[in-house]
Amino acid sequence: MNLARLAAEAAERGSPVRAGLIGAGKFGSMFLSQVPTIPGLTVTAIADLDPDKARAACRTVGWDAARIEATTFVDDGAALAGRDDVEVVIEATGNPRAGIANAEAAIAAGRHVVMVNVEADAMVGPLLARKAAAAGVCYSMAYGDQPALVSEMVDWARAAGFHVTAAGKGTKYLPAYHAVTPDDVWTHYGLTPDAARAAGMNPQMFNSFLDGTKSAIEMVAIANACGLDVPDEGLAFPPCGVDDLAHVLRPRDLGGQLARRGMVETISSLERDGRPVFRDLRWGVYVVLEAPNDYAAACFRQYGLPTDSTGRFAAMYKPFHLIGLELSISVLSVALRREPTGQAREMRGTVAAVAKRALRSGEMLDGEGGYTVWGKALPLARAGAALPIGLAHRVRLRRDIPAGAVLTLDDVEIGDDPVAALYRQAIAG
Repeated sequence: MNLARLAAEAAERGSPVRAGLIGAGKFGSMFLSQVPTIPGLTVTAIADLDPDKARAACRTVGWDAARIEATTFVDDGAALAGRDDVEVVIEATGNPRAGIANAEAAIAAGRHVVMVNVEADAMVGPLLARKAAAAGVCYSMAYGDQPALVSEMVDWARAAGFHVTAAGKGTKYLPAYHAVTPDDVWTHYGLTPDAARAAGMNPQMFNSFLDGTKSAIEMVAIANACGLDVPDEGLAFPPCGVDDLAHVLRPRDLGGQLARRGMVETISSLERDGRPVFRDLRWGVYVVLEAPNDYAAACFRQYGLPTDSTGRFAAMYKPFHLIGLELSISVLSVALRREPTGQAREMRGTVAAVAKRALRSGEMLDGEGGYTVWGKALPLARAGAALPIGLAHRVRLRRDIPAGAVLTLDDVEIGDDPVAALYRQAIAG
């Protein structure tokens, strides 16, 4: 609650927080749009595969010529991480391999890391956090994105003495979406391919939001950060509005849909027949909490907090998230307080690649949001040797795979891939 003051004091001292951004896409651009109005924060360098595109992004979000001229633009994230004028590295590429490499370069150079790249965090985040701690720097989730917001709500609930029963987010979901490909994704968003193309929207990225992969990645990241369980059979995506959170997301033996207390789950904004859920949470996040005693449960009623039928379970929620517009919270927190806004602690789950259709030996997988696989959240104990979705890109199949099957590391030609080695290290603890 004192970040703005700390940042203003840094500005008065003439020592603003100096951030370097890797990846000037939508998330990065939203962050850049806020920087000019935050005293005590400056972006000294931006890395993007296309530096001219990054400069154009700065102009689009309203940067003036002087600010652009004072910023260094490069095409190499690892090179940015080693710059003397960068103290916080923001990894926003969305590519898990690049994200891991850039984070390791930043940690080796003694830089704090804000990991926008949830794909990388869900795969090896606890390992990167340990490396950062050993180097004396901070590794953090990105505030504004849903995993960090959920982590904040879980921390609030626990710090107030409540038991956390469930935590997660909302999304638009139907079971048939698992098979959707980039060819037909826009019909589900009410767009034509031409309109999406004109808006610069990436069909594979948006398909990841739809086919369940992004939800799986984010829920695993939350589980890893908050010590919560991933459902044994994967996310169930129960239809649920904000008024029913405490009823639906409680244990089954009490009438809810959870196998047990302390789980992550994504709720759907659509009923299974396609009707919209009343007062849905499509863009928001939630935590379901349980009163630790009768007195606290009575206080729920006395102060008007909606509860389930037992009176012991209640929910708090935030109906929106502003992604990059809120990212400065993380940057300022790690630099000025050396405190992460959520951090991976232990591998509680993984995101397994599942065949969207029957796949043939020799086929090349195309990863998150593509034509071949979707990502399913699984607890680590049940995932076994599952191929993580972050490694299911540009790798060739060694055998036929039936539709709906979970792929394993042995099903693909992965060789001595260093990222695969890091993943194995991460899941080994």
